[in-house]
Amino acid sequence: MRVLVTGVGGPAGLSLARQLMDQGHWVLGVDMQPVHGSAADAVTVVSPSNSPGYLWELRGLVAANGIELVVPTVSDELVLLSEARDCFAPGVEVLIADPAPVRIANDKYFTMKCLSNAGVAVPGFGLPGDFSSVNEAMARFGGTLVVKPRVSRGGRGVRILERAADGGRNAARIWSSLDDSWIVQRFAPGTEYAPVVLRHATESEEHNLVVVLEKTELKDGRVGNAISVRRMELSAAADVAHVAGAAAAALGLTGPIDIDIRRLPDGTPVVLEVNARFGANSAYAPELLEGLLRRHVPGQVLGRTI
Repeated sequence: MRVLVTGVGGPAGLSLARQLMDQGHWVLGVDMQPVHGSAADAVTVVSPSNSPGYLWELRGLVAANGIELVVPTVSDELVLLSEARDCFAPGVEVLIADPAPVRIANDKYFTMKCLSNAGVAVPGFGLPGDFSSVNEAMARFGGTLVVKPRVSRGGRGVRILERAADGGRNAARIWSSLDDSWIVQRFAPGTEYAPVVLRHATESEEHNLVVVLEKTELKDGRVGNAISVRRMELSAAADVAHVAGAAAAALGLTGPIDIDIRRLPDGTPVVLEVNARFGANSAYAPELLEGLLRRHVPGQVLGRTI
């Protein structure tokens, strides 16, 4: 098969491109920055996803290279490509879920609202404007907080606010710069996981796939992207797998889904955020990609007719 992978210079895109090539597929990798030629069978630079001509660039590359499947891996472009997924050439499928679920997952506050309303466990959360001060937020959530942009890529912008040796002055300074484009969450101090999910649109939940990965080291110590992970036996993380599957179902997402989950002090696993795409660690669950490609006849990867 001939596949276009976006964001091939990033960890998610590079990992996916290598998995596809290892299985004998031809891969065109695109990125907005120059990428080493070994990242894919062919690589090319494209405009940023917020550029007016971005979709036209992708459509041109798809037509010129006989692409059958487009796999977006960059958070910034997921909503755009979901809304435009039926605007490529006949027989070309874009591996992305329906627009409405993708828009919800793209906004971390909307994600928390949707999951909370569906009874899926999440940490205490709110908007900065819901509180008169950082002290009020800490009092409501029982201490340490996490703040992060509602719409962002990966772990960018994530900060921990706590009453440290300075009596909370630094936390108050950071808080004063926040508006409601940020989300506030209770800090979950326990083990962090990165479950990968494959959810089909046309089958019962028992045919879906959940693989739990434990983050064994984080880029920024207590938060941030995973530097290393290990695959968990299902028996050792059944509660995490259950919450991950419930989150994907509650949002209505299909296809590959990358989820962040941590444990509260009492051990309860809670969902921190959901990404409607392949994650950086999908190679630790090769059955995710294999399960998708086995289903690749036109329109059937995500259960759509094209």
